[in-house]
Amino acid sequence: MPGQHPSPEKILQNSMMAHVHSTVLGAASTHSLFTHIDKGADTTESIAKRAGISLRGTQALLDGLVGMGLLKVAGGKYANSEEASFYLVEGKPAYLGEQTKMVFGEMGQSLLQLPDIVKTGVPKTTQTADLAENPFWEELVLSIVPLAMPLAQIVAARAEFSKLASPSVLDVGGGSGVYSAVLLGANPKAQATQIDWPNVNRIARNFVAKHGVEDRFKTVDGDFHTVDFGSQYDLAIYSNIAHQESPADNTAVFRKFRKALKPGGTLVISDFVLNDDRTATHQWTSAFHTVMLVQTKTGAVWKQADYRAWLTEAGFQKISFEPTPMPSTLIYAS
Repeated sequence: MPGQHPSPEKILQNSMMAHVHSTVLGAASTHSLFTHIDKGADTTESIAKRAGISLRGTQALLDGLVGMGLLKVAGGKYANSEEASFYLVEGKPAYLGEQTKMVFGEMGQSLLQLPDIVKTGVPKTTQTADLAENPFWEELVLSIVPLAMPLAQIVAARAEFSKLASPSVLDVGGGSGVYSAVLLGANPKAQATQIDWPNVNRIARNFVAKHGVEDRFKTVDGDFHTVDFGSQYDLAIYSNIAHQESPADNTAVFRKFRKALKPGGTLVISDFVLNDDRTATHQWTSAFHTVMLVQTKTGAVWKQADYRAWLTEAGFQKISFEPTPMPSTLIYAS
């Protein structure tokens, strides 16, 4: 109708407010607000006292978190939302608070340089993904365990891994070791090998040991582009790595996987994957391409068609895609 205009809500929510929301959440996690509330602090005064921060600052954070739907308030008393209670309370298995703090770190600073980076297509940071023993990985790999654990469980169930006789697993760029921990836990006769940087493998050995399966887990230190993968694996994992690699590098790695697998063995890729028309079922998938722009030299969010082409060229014949409740898609190739 004449005189009517589209609402500016999407622009407002995705401009300054989006940045405010991310920093409010990061600050709340930094000062453990959700944990203090979980332990009984429920007023502005009691939360401020537990957190050791100002009353004014506490109220600003609480108001922001209520607006974001992460806290509930009634009669001046605050309570965690279901999501906050599950993902943002320290000590709980699915804790994601460390990820929310990254807005104040290297990644957050890189995003502020986006207007300049899009001109050249080259990141300004020196801490790119291909840097040997990048300290960033030590921070990241454990923070994403709550997102990776359900995916590893899906893979174990789909592969009927518990029924396999003495299966062997190769996890390239395995990070925390979460896939190995889940798979070894599902089958007491399984063995797993992880290839990653030495500083990351140290973290993985500790993580797997906490799950009581370290006697069947070994690590190989080095750059997976050049390290020999070995052979005769039943299952191979390539999780959250393809997005930081170029098309040529992904194709080369898939060829190495094909040679490392037994006949009939399966490669499982977990990543953020676009549909062929560049749409996505999860908002994070599309947004993550910008993270790759500012953090990697050649990385991107790739389409299903890209994976089909690379895997076919590498010698895989059966390729399927499985959406998950998480932002990630699972790709199976054999």
